[in-house]
Amino acid sequence: MFGLSLGHILILSFVVLLFGHRRLPELGHALGKGVGAFKKGLEGKDSDDPDNDNTKLPRS
Repeated sequence: MFGLSLGHILILSFVVLLFGHRRLPELGHALGKGVGAFKKGLEGKDSDDPDNDNTKLPRS
């Protein structure tokens, strides 16, 4: 069934029962934003960090 094993189906069923079908899109969106923020943090692209501002002019 769509390349899903029995373990995947059990985990998916547990998540649906735990969070409900209405909250799954919200959960996916929040998880995606969290992963994106984590990747940006690893690359050092944190926009809140004033020391990492690339718009500063070089000192003469």
